[in-house]
Amino acid sequence: MKSAILITGVAGFIGSNLADRLLREGYRVLGIDNLSYGVREQIPDGVEFHELDIRSEDIFPVVAQASHVFHLAAKNCINDCQLDPVETADINVRGSANVFEGARRGGVKKVIYAESSALYEGSTTFPTPEEDVHPESFYALSKYASMLFADGYARYHGVPSTALRYFNVYGPRQDYRRSIPPVFSAFIIALLRGERPVIYGTGEKRRDFVYVDDVNDFHLRCIHDDRTTGQVYNLGSGTNISINEIYAIIARLLGSDVQPDHRGDLPGEAEITLADISRATALGWRPKTSLDEGLAASIDYIRNLEL
Repeated sequence: MKSAILITGVAGFIGSNLADRLLREGYRVLGIDNLSYGVREQIPDGVEFHELDIRSEDIFPVVAQASHVFHLAAKNCINDCQLDPVETADINVRGSANVFEGARRGGVKKVIYAESSALYEGSTTFPTPEEDVHPESFYALSKYASMLFADGYARYHGVPSTALRYFNVYGPRQDYRRSIPPVFSAFIIALLRGERPVIYGTGEKRRDFVYVDDVNDFHLRCIHDDRTTGQVYNLGSGTNISINEIYAIIARLLGSDVQPDHRGDLPGEAEITLADISRATALGWRPKTSLDEGLAASIDYIRNLEL
């Protein structure tokens, strides 16, 4: 068997998909999640699961078993973070520092950790390169602070890391339980129920969507390719599409003519996201899944849920 890999947030959307992929690749997979946002049923069989909070020192013995850590656990609904910035900082900043401390004590080879495209909320440069950081929401600020702690652990304690700025990742197991679910899940669930999906604002905000399997291709590269160490990468498709256009595609795939319910805009959201993925593609990575393919897989998954 290959080396052990730890995933924090293993019961979440990206974490559970990554665990599946690593298990198929023959890795021993350890998982940490306190199940406040993740779903136990999503954790793949074969994961050595520990129900722990990333803010607790109880994670240290688990971290010490891993050669690499994927730190994905976070409070990540922008609206919820706006409502409770103190808890947001406690989970996303203190929790991340605790994961890095565990990696330091355990001699982990590298921490691959989730930043966010929310760091570009105030940017006016599109496609947005990794250097153009302008956080605005409390969620983005918490991710920015986590980045500074990662840099500090690399500089003062020699803990190597790679930062990944996910754009709008979608696919099976996407978190439909949030107070405001991601648009793909929200649209699909509503239309399958025969309800009117909600679009906040005009629907003309444009988003860069990338399929979770393509993101996992880059995750594996972070384990094997030493060129990724000490770097930050945008993970998106390099194209974007409006929320209204997304709705039209999902309605077409589901054969629905239900019209959406437009409501007031949400605070703290960027008007446009569009990733400059040239740094990632320079390593040989490129997203391969078309929007229709990815949405079809998402629809198949949600059809089988007991909602």
